[in-house]
Amino acid sequence: MKALIACEYSGIVREAFKNKGWDATSCDLLPTEIPGKHYQGDVFDIINDSFDLMIAFPPCTFLAVSANRHVPNNPERWQKQVDALKFVYELMHAKINHIAIENPVGVISSFIRKPDQIIHPYYFGDNIPKKTCLWLKDLPLLKYSLEDNLFEIRTSVEPEFIEYNSSKTKSGKSKYSVFGKLGKGRGKERSKFHQGIANAMAEQWTQYILNKKI
Repeated sequence: MKALIACEYSGIVREAFKNKGWDATSCDLLPTEIPGKHYQGDVFDIINDSFDLMIAFPPCTFLAVSANRHVPNNPERWQKQVDALKFVYELMHAKINHIAIENPVGVISSFIRKPDQIIHPYYFGDNIPKKTCLWLKDLPLLKYSLEDNLFEIRTSVEPEFIEYNSSKTKSGKSKYSVFGKLGKGRGKERSKFHQGIANAMAEQWTQYILNKKI
């Protein structure tokens, strides 16, 4: 089975699927950080190469909610958001049987459709609270445990926050994710996908697709 991991330079998801026996290829404009099968270039150069599954991580720079404040009265920014939405739409409608699109909460929900699932990395063992939206085509929702009695193995962990004093809240205290420690200018590191979700995708979606082939 062939998997395309689109807009991924880290190799994290590619390697998770490779470990499950897939012929997995990552694709990004950047070189891969983990040696492996990687196409450096435009994903639409290879998107029709008979892949059974595509998982795509389109850049969220012009798609995230945080980007909206820059759009009004800024035609250039507006055009970039339109182009980003068109890119997502074309990925969603690729001729691949199984597709997952990942992005944070943003304008995809407003202009294309709402996500099928919203998860956090801490649901799958990484202690990061970060809303992660998934738009799915013929793939099941990812299963996870937030209760000890749901599965034999508890997959979730407690999210880590940093608390700081703030005059903006009634309590005088606010908290933000450990992601905040990365700060501005560290978008590349903040955008890296988390191993726990990658492993869950590889485990659960491989089993689903194999069962469909029986």
